[in-house]
Amino acid sequence: MIQEIVYTSIRIVVAYFLLLTLTRIMGRKMISQITFFDFVVGVIVGSVAANLSVSQQSPVVSGITVLVVLALITIIIDFADIKSFFSRKIFNSEPVTVIENGKIIEENLKRTRLPLDNLMMLLREKDAFNISDVEFAIFETDGKLSVLKKSQKQPVTPSDLSIPTPYVGLTRDIIIDGEFMEENLANVKLDKEWLMCRLRDNDFESIKDVFYAGLDTSGNLYISSRNRSKEKEGQHGIE
Repeated sequence: MIQEIVYTSIRIVVAYFLLLTLTRIMGRKMISQITFFDFVVGVIVGSVAANLSVSQQSPVVSGITVLVVLALITIIIDFADIKSFFSRKIFNSEPVTVIENGKIIEENLKRTRLPLDNLMMLLREKDAFNISDVEFAIFETDGKLSVLKKSQKQPVTPSDLSIPTPYVGLTRDIIIDGEFMEENLANVKLDKEWLMCRLRDNDFESIKDVFYAGLDTSGNLYISSRNRSKEKEGQHGIE
């Protein structure tokens, strides 16, 4: 009994780390970017991994071989997709225009097997409540709908009015869960001494007291406390 539990546990650990390794090798994809081929491979891999984990009759070497071969096939097809339009068309299909110049293309809608009700729902998600306001709507290979509204229906932007706007970059993480990100602070030519002065100005005695601190491109330091329900934000300029 104990021997069986230990053996099964070892198989589960092997399957887990093998899946983790193969997933990293195959590359990262958002769930929304997974194609039909990726989905099929995922189902097969999950089935093989489960069988490898719990089935005593399934040889470990055979299970590992199947997973490795599937990973290699996926990698090869991904590279083929990058290099070849024909390959992308075979494995990932291609985007389909379902609305053009405010007119629904019924034939293309049938090709995608997208019900009209679902099309209207996807349009509403893009803030397009009137089909006549849409210049183009394209049903993408990942199941999303890309919508280009007619120019008269698009919101006015600062560039349309020739209004200058300030640069807004990414906020640099300075402290995450009490851990000091020294490299991020050094990249803006600041040091730990500067940070401690700013923390003391906001009644924090230690970096460990801070849950999160971030510095934006305007020099604003945002501080969120780990233990106290308070937040500080102010102008602590970069000099």
